[in-house]
Amino acid sequence: MFALIFAGKLFFLQIIRGNYYLEKASEQYISPIAHIFDRGSIFFSGGIFSGATLKSGYTVAINPSILKNVSEVLPKLKSIVPDIDDDSFFLQAGKVLDPYEEIAWRISEADAKKIQQLNIAGVSVHKERWRSYPGGELAAHVLGFVGYEGDELTGRYGLERYYEDVLLRKEGEQVNLFAQAFANIRNSLFYDSRYAGAGDLVLTIDSEVQGFLEGILSGIVKKWNAKSGGAVIINPKTGALYALAARPTFDPNNFRDETDYSIFSNSVVESVFEMGSTVKPLTLAAGLDAGVIKPTDTYYDDGFVEIDNARIENFDGKARGRVPIQEILNQSLNTGAVHVAKKLGNELFSEYFFAYGFGEQTGIDLPNEATNLVKNLRNNRNVEIATASFGQGFAVTPISMVRALSVLANGGVLVTPHVVDAIEFEEGLTAKVRRSNEEFKRAISPEASEEITRMLVRVVDEALLGGTVKMPHYSIAAKTGTAQIAGSKGGYYDDRFFHSFFGYFPAYDPQFLVFLYVVEPKGVRYASETLTIPFIDTVTFLVHYYNVPPDR
Repeated sequence: MFALIFAGKLFFLQIIRGNYYLEKASEQYISPIAHIFDRGSIFFSGGIFSGATLKSGYTVAINPSILKNVSEVLPKLKSIVPDIDDDSFFLQAGKVLDPYEEIAWRISEADAKKIQQLNIAGVSVHKERWRSYPGGELAAHVLGFVGYEGDELTGRYGLERYYEDVLLRKEGEQVNLFAQAFANIRNSLFYDSRYAGAGDLVLTIDSEVQGFLEGILSGIVKKWNAKSGGAVIINPKTGALYALAARPTFDPNNFRDETDYSIFSNSVVESVFEMGSTVKPLTLAAGLDAGVIKPTDTYYDDGFVEIDNARIENFDGKARGRVPIQEILNQSLNTGAVHVAKKLGNELFSEYFFAYGFGEQTGIDLPNEATNLVKNLRNNRNVEIATASFGQGFAVTPISMVRALSVLANGGVLVTPHVVDAIEFEEGLTAKVRRSNEEFKRAISPEASEEITRMLVRVVDEALLGGTVKMPHYSIAAKTGTAQIAGSKGGYYDDRFFHSFFGYFPAYDPQFLVFLYVVEPKGVRYASETLTIPFIDTVTFLVHYYNVPPDR
């Protein structure tokens, strides 16, 4: 019994609290700053990088009130720390009424010992730690950063802010997770903010996939001189995000260098856009689910339709005559989407779009999620329902769109997008993060999900860039979207577009849904031109990286 007790105590001291006691030991020869910075780590699910961790070093300080022979001290210090600025040093040393002035930061342990060995009265060395992001810009909008809010260091953006209650370390304020586990077994298995304790985050984000997707997105934005862009790779069945990226971006290690703070905003979660033709599959899926259309149906296309004195045309203004319903997707026909919306009726159309989750936030575990602008879906005016059927007149966040499109892929249910898989608490307990929807809400039937998937596979096999990107061994469901951007004084710009593209595969048992978008690309009109090849390149990467078996 005593042996077990001692073994357990050693495990706690050496493994669970090992870093704490190492810090205590170092304080015996190096003075710590009053409260040394401490914070939980963030780990990617794969690859070689930690997302966010702590680095240790030392601060060099002087006490001007007792420091003597300043001109002799400076060369001695600079022989160890060359970066000390002469002018600043003499200015600080002249503040004889000030007992503490910092002159160098983040120096190594070896240099700290050398300075200690100089034994100069009025020169001291203090242990310090700071937040480090080993990947640099990698997943910057997901991770966020730690910065001062008033006099307190705290998470400012991304996961650093959303999970502040878990990542923050304050002595005397931690919950005993083992006591919690015994008191409430069920709640110990899942994260709940009411039971927050100090811990580390383990992400669903894979650093290798994240790095690849960021490279793809940067290439798109640069090639087309776009204003901004974003990209997501999600498991449509579970809501787990493999990667999430936005451009322009920043390095959280050097966030103070940024002059435009809007760069810290994550447009995937915090901005809304009119999505354009990637909405058409949602319209057709609603029609299939309601039974007002079948995949084998046809409709007559005049090239335009007039509703409430408004004229709605196809992208090229041309009529097709009698065409199959499939051509609404293959040729991205606005009149066809309006045809389906009219067969649904305004009220039922709106019900389906709210069932896709557009009337609510997704619940993603990232801060500042924007509210979708869906007033036009509520007022039931004919022209606004008509334009909504092909993705104009209402605006949603990209992550909300990803959630809705996942319904088409996963058999018809709403999932909760998330980037944190689990929390590893200091006491050794690991908790899966609780989802807001433990029972997924159903939006359409499994049958309707399969029917729209078959139609979207035909889009790739037959129509997307003339069928040239079809993969012979993999079924891929996909659709492009091109939306006009609303003007600041009403109406729409004729030369500014929002391009989007989504696709999922293997189509009938999808493990991945990819969503790409780019804002105001220059010198190009249609999303098929900007995003098709990057999408196919992403599919090819995922197939090889995850060894996805062929499905046909």
